[in-house]
Amino acid sequence: MMSPFLFWIFAILMLVFGAAVIINRNPVASALSLVVSFFGLAALFLSLDAYFIGVIQVLVYAGAIMVLFLFIIMLLDLRAEELRKINWIASAGGIAVALALMFQIFSVVEKFPAAKQSFPPLAKPAPDDVRQIGLLLFNNYTLPFQIIGIVILVATVGVIILSRRETR
Repeated sequence: MMSPFLFWIFAILMLVFGAAVIINRNPVASALSLVVSFFGLAALFLSLDAYFIGVIQVLVYAGAIMVLFLFIIMLLDLRAEELRKINWIASAGGIAVALALMFQIFSVVEKFPAAKQSFPPLAKPAPDDVRQIGLLLFNNYTLPFQIIGIVILVATVGVIILSRRETR
């Protein structure tokens, strides 16, 4: 079980780099910020004793998906977004709404007694949970699994068509 200090470190790391994904104007820096955010999320899964999901988070999302995103960014030759004039009134309104939401969440959590208690330890998982997940995925969810494969194939073909240079 992870100490609360490490939980807050990884949670803050994930939130800061998640915000950096939105704030960065450079698409490559934004994608790399998303990788760090995925690592923070994987650490939070590991703190919940969900080792399989944490490892899959790193292998699939931080590894394969982000390599695909970076490949697409490089292939489409996306440039950093041009600096534009910031609407300070809209930005201040957005920050005010975010602070009001955060204040509301903290006030509700403070009044909820179960929020002050730590979680009990999870029951020990079956030693063969990877096999169980595989059987569940390929027996009960075969059609959605194949549909996702087709969607990824169509997206890949679309990227290749979009990135094709026309000869003059």
